[in-house]
Amino acid sequence: MRITRAVVPSLFTVLNAFCGFLSILYASQGRIEMAAWFIILGGGFDAFDGIMARITRSSSQFGVELDSLADVVSFGVAPSFLVYQAHLGTLESLGVIISSMPLLFGAIRLARFNVQLVGFEKDHFKGLPIPAAAIAICAYLLQYNTERFGLNGWTRDGLAILVVVLSFLMVSKVRYDTLPKLTKRGIRAHPWRAIAFSLAGVVVLVSKGNYLFYVTAAFIGFGILRALYEWIRSIATNVEKDPEGESEISSIDI
Repeated sequence: MRITRAVVPSLFTVLNAFCGFLSILYASQGRIEMAAWFIILGGGFDAFDGIMARITRSSSQFGVELDSLADVVSFGVAPSFLVYQAHLGTLESLGVIISSMPLLFGAIRLARFNVQLVGFEKDHFKGLPIPAAAIAICAYLLQYNTERFGLNGWTRDGLAILVVVLSFLMVSKVRYDTLPKLTKRGIRAHPWRAIAFSLAGVVVLVSKGNYLFYVTAAFIGFGILRALYEWIRSIATNVEKDPEGESEISSIDI
């Protein structure tokens, strides 16, 4: 068997899937915090496989398909089982339905991404990336779940609401930015994006992960606010123009 440089990014992809498997094991034992951290670690491996594919120039359709399969395990199956074990299992049938949403909607999101993928370089994602949704769920549990009492009060209902919102965002048309390329050209093309992601990384590291949920919430919220702004602007533009495309001046009588 001939070993090629494509093995390098594929190794990170396999490690990503293995982290998802370990997360499921720990969740089955009720160790919610460890299960959440392994999903987050899988997210790190998922980011590195793309970086290594660009460095080694070994991007391929095989890598795309393997990455999607690993993502279904680590960011679909694992978080669905995690939220079921953390609290949603107590909601009986409704809890089963809500718990399954990260897996089902994540699989749909990945399938849509694969059929719409043109080339291997992308500037943005259509819909919330499945790793971001999974990490947001894990960050929420790490923020509010305790080993002794679990989720209490509003945080129980908040988990169900968060899972539903993130699931629908994954199959939405809301645009989310990709990580900036770690090159001079990539940073020069998107300087503000590079600054924002760098600051987010610094905040997470300095806080030792305590602000991870707030960082992910800011990322998700920014995409929603930008989509809302673009929608309002498009409506305003259509109102100002007549069917022939000529601007019309409207006056309001007081």
